[in-house]
This record gives sequence, C-alpha cells and structure tokens, in this order.
Amino acid sequence: MDSIDSRLWTEVTDPAQLREIVGEVPAQAATKERSRLHEHDRAWLSASPYCIFATADAEGNCDASPKGDPAGQLIHVLDDATVAIPERRGNHRVDGYHNVLANPHVGILSLIPGRRETLRINGRARVVSDAPFFADMIVKGHKPILALVVEIDTIYFHCGKSAMRSGVWKPETWTPDALPSHAQMVKETQDIEQTLEQLVDKYGPKYEAGLY
Repeated sequence: MDSIDSRLWTEVTDPAQLREIVGEVPAQAATKERSRLHEHDRAWLSASPYCIFATADAEGNCDASPKGDPAGQLIHVLDDATVAIPERRGNHRVDGYHNVLANPHVGILSLIPGRRETLRINGRARVVSDAPFFADMIVKGHKPILALVVEIDTIYFHCGKSAMRSGVWKPETWTPDALPSHAQMVKETQDIEQTLEQLVDKYGPKYEAGLY
C-alpha cells in the first residue's frame, strides 16, 4: 500500500472556513433540538431494538459501542428528561463505561430497522449497578448487570439522507458474504490459541444461547 502524503491535502482548520464550505444551517435544522422527550420520541424508543452509544475519556479518546435488545426493552424512559440503557453479558471490556466514569458526556444514535431517519440524544451519563427500574429491564428472566442512566441535554430526529445514500435497509444491497466468516477474521487478526474450528463452534448456534 502506498504511503499517505498529507501534504497534498487541503485541510480545514478554521470554523469560518468550515461554515463557508457547508453553508448556513437551515432554520428547520437549527431549531429541531429539544431538551425533553416528546411523545414521538417515546414511541420511537419503544420501537427501537438497536442503538450506538458514543463516549470519550478525559483525554478525548473515543468509543462507540452497539447496544441491542428486543424492541421495547432497549432504551427505557425514566422521565421526560432521563433514559436508561441496560448492559447485558458481553466481552467484559466496558470501554464506554470507563469513559463515562472519567467524562459523563455521551451521545446515542437510536435506529429502527427499515426506517431511514435516526433519533439522536446527547446528554450526561451515570453508571448504575442497581435500581428499582432494573426490574423493568428483565429480558428472558435476566436483569441487566449494569445500566447507563442518561440525563438528556438535547434530543432530535436526524434526517435519512445517509441511509438513503447507503441503501442500508435495502436487502438487495446486502453482501454479508463479501468477507470471510467472523471466526476466520478473529483467527487472522488476533493472536489467540483457539483453532479456527473452535472459533467456528464458538460463534455458531450456541453463541445465541449466551446472549443473556
């Protein structure tokens, strides 16, 4: 692969130059932020089974982590300005949780499969190990091991142009077999002892049995 020569780039470093390139913010986009949940926000969160949770540590090192549960069980509304996201069994890294302990500012991108728009939430999070509302987040008999409680600063719907450009929800554009299996990529990108056969078994049918 050829080396990158950044001297050939035209870098933008000035906010005024950035604004000149992208243009002024339309009135509708400039005024769409809310600080409290609308009934449509609540309905969206109830229908969403998947979101991306973005964090950064005290030095600005970023992390974006996917979260998923059945629709109606993922992002729980605690009041008009507070939501909670349950943490289930995973790889134990909890990078985002470490970030929240150092820097509470977070972002959430909530998705509904097939819907080109997204719901964006920016706020401040806390890591909670137990609370009465944990009983409302039980899935398949399992309470979450933690929850991220987010106090909303801004919430708004984001337009669907990126989904339209990508065709992300059009099955005819999907190419899941364009890459090797996950087991093979893990084997080839990590220094691990497991054989490929063991990894295929790990990520096979029994993988789903360990979700909760």
